[in-house]
Amino acid sequence: MGSHVRMFAVFGGVPRLIVPDNLKSGVSRASFYDPEINRSYGMMASHYGVGVLPARPRRPKDKAKVENGMRFAQSCLLGRLRKQTFFSLAEANTAIADVLERINNHIMRRLGVSRRHLFESVEHAALASLPTEDYEFAEWRFARVSTDYHVEFQSFFYSVLRVSRS
Repeated sequence: MGSHVRMFAVFGGVPRLIVPDNLKSGVSRASFYDPEINRSYGMMASHYGVGVLPARPRRPKDKAKVENGMRFAQSCLLGRLRKQTFFSLAEANTAIADVLERINNHIMRRLGVSRRHLFESVEHAALASLPTEDYEFAEWRFARVSTDYHVEFQSFFYSVLRVSRS
């Protein structure tokens, strides 16, 4: 989910629909007709106002474009950076950002424009605006309330307010 939040920030907007692979952090139960979305992932999607439609299980055609794009980016990145040694994560991230800038600004032969130009002219206009605040991850757990009205979570005790129904 943190990767999604950072991705939306880099894009400068939010798409209408996300089609994730059936990752465990996003989809609790994969199904063709009624997939069950993870509660935290669903909360993140509702915060950004985006729909979630997981790829169908065992259907590689649903994600062919993404897989090909990832294969291209991975081969370009690894091909250019494989002989370099990095001594910090920041140094590696800077090198990756430089290679990505070069890939995105490269003019493609068949189309005659760069990937950045295509994104800014076609796709960026279709994105919805970002909310004012980023999504904060929330972890949901079931807990049993003790007789002293406390709940234990990670060795900490939290008070529970008793509400009487009338």
